[in-house]
Amino acid sequence: MVIAAAEYPFLNIFWTMIIFFAWVIWIWMVIAIFADIFSRRDISGWVKAAWSVFIIVVPFLGVFIYLIANNDSMVTRHMEKAQAQRQQMDEYVRTTAGGGTAGEIAKAKELLDSGAITQAEFDAIKQKALA
Repeated sequence: MVIAAAEYPFLNIFWTMIIFFAWVIWIWMVIAIFADIFSRRDISGWVKAAWSVFIIVVPFLGVFIYLIANNDSMVTRHMEKAQAQRQQMDEYVRTTAGGGTAGEIAKAKELLDSGAITQAEFDAIKQKALA
């Protein structure tokens, strides 16, 4: 049996898509909340278990209460994690690409030995690298 387009009108397709994307957003939100709960270091295991049970038993109420009660701290933890990751990446790039402080001083010493820079310029580069 072939289903004709008239049997499933456009508004029904639109409504089905809205419901599907709302369900995906809901799943994403619950996963993000569970990730936040289990990554927290400021609460005990019992509190984590209580939040988990609350969210599983009463999903909508549990999620909304958690979001209301912990919104600011969730944002703070997320920003701190992002800053730590950025610092790690910056340090990695700095040490890999630039050779680090010792690499900069060694390059400046080679330039000094070849006569490309003066002793004053070498001292300035060394001071900048050590700062």
